[in-house]
Amino acid sequence: MTAPAHLLVVGDALLDHDVCGRADRLAPDAPVPVVSGARRASRPGGAALAACLAAADGRPVTLVTAVGEDDSSDRLVRLLADRVRLVRLPLTGELSSKTRILAGGRPLLRLDDGDGRAREATEEARRAVSRAGAVLVADYGRGSADVLREALTAAARRVPVVWDPHPRGGPPVPGVRLATPSAAEARSFAASDAGDATVLQCAARDAGALVRAWRAAAVAVTLGGRGALLSHGDTPLLVPSPVTAAGDACGAGDRLSATAAGLLADGELTETAVRAAVHAATRYVSEGGVRSLTWEDVPRPDPTDDRVPLDGALGTAARVRAAGGTVVAAGGCLVVCVNSDDSVRRRKGSGRPLVALADRVRVLRALECVDEVAVFDEDTPERLLAALRPHIWAKGGDYALTRLPETSLVESWGGQVVLFPYLDGRSTTGLARRAAAGPRPSGRPR
Repeated sequence: MTAPAHLLVVGDALLDHDVCGRADRLAPDAPVPVVSGARRASRPGGAALAACLAAADGRPVTLVTAVGEDDSSDRLVRLLADRVRLVRLPLTGELSSKTRILAGGRPLLRLDDGDGRAREATEEARRAVSRAGAVLVADYGRGSADVLREALTAAARRVPVVWDPHPRGGPPVPGVRLATPSAAEARSFAASDAGDATVLQCAARDAGALVRAWRAAAVAVTLGGRGALLSHGDTPLLVPSPVTAAGDACGAGDRLSATAAGLLADGELTETAVRAAVHAATRYVSEGGVRSLTWEDVPRPDPTDDRVPLDGALGTAARVRAAGGTVVAAGGCLVVCVNSDDSVRRRKGSGRPLVALADRVRVLRALECVDEVAVFDEDTPERLLAALRPHIWAKGGDYALTRLPETSLVESWGGQVVLFPYLDGRSTTGLARRAAAGPRPSGRPR
């Protein structure tokens, strides 16, 4: 498979917090819900979330954003470490952050803090934009795109630029390949009145107007669970969501724009990129949205480990998931999720494996149906599966009468365990037994 292209993300990073609990009673002193059993989590937000989602697709990402010396900035920088390359712009004030209070998965309240803005461009940031092969601008109205507007204008004349606008920010620079406002944002930018028009009529009218006003090659107005409407200025193309996804939509716009920008960087057509982006955003919401992502305890490869690294497998799984595809993982000694030599030896005895790990991996990678190979040392692959999060976990039919220890884990994110029958005579154990016994006197195989 061709390695995904590098993507430069320019925009305003935020620090997001979720406080999740349950609300089953009202406070005695006021008619407000009491949230108990709260769990707290922090994550990158704004342009930083878009950058992390693009990086989760397996592509190298550089993020140009404003961060300062405040606690929120320090926290964000730590969360971004080892995920994206960071090019810092100077920040005036404290980094913006938002805190959501949720009960039963539903937001009850949001608290916003920090009013920091990008102060000025740096030479390093200008150089990053001038060398980029593709750019995603995640403009949250806090100045990062504004201070680099001249550089971004030049970039739009030579490479794909995707612009995700915000009502508090400025319009995209002329010549962007794709702009991705929501329906409400498009109406605000186009200064239009809905009147008696339907949602699709409004979106089509606004998209066409913005293509002309922004001198953009295309505008995709996002329609929430309905998908997106793509316009090049004339008759628009409706790109529907593949299914109706119910769930936390926070970050779905970032998922859509990051997917579209990444695919344009890879050389895809705009229509293809938008269709895949709609599918990716739908799956993102259906799988739990931003709260399903892990930020601080994602397993990372040990740099001193000379076994097969997980980067390729995790990146491939993420790219397939982002494009709306289905990730299938299979386990054993000669298939995608491969037991290490020590793992096989513990399970099958000191005389195993018959074929060393390096050779087993080489055989698997030569198969056209195998995209990646990942190695696990444990007796069962729960830790690896938690990182891959496959939609389907395939196992041999000899497990039909038992409950696999990893079944509950796979089902926790909506995955499915599927068993497949063995082919007679293909057992490695059987082959080893016949080889050890030698040929029959007649020369016929046993």
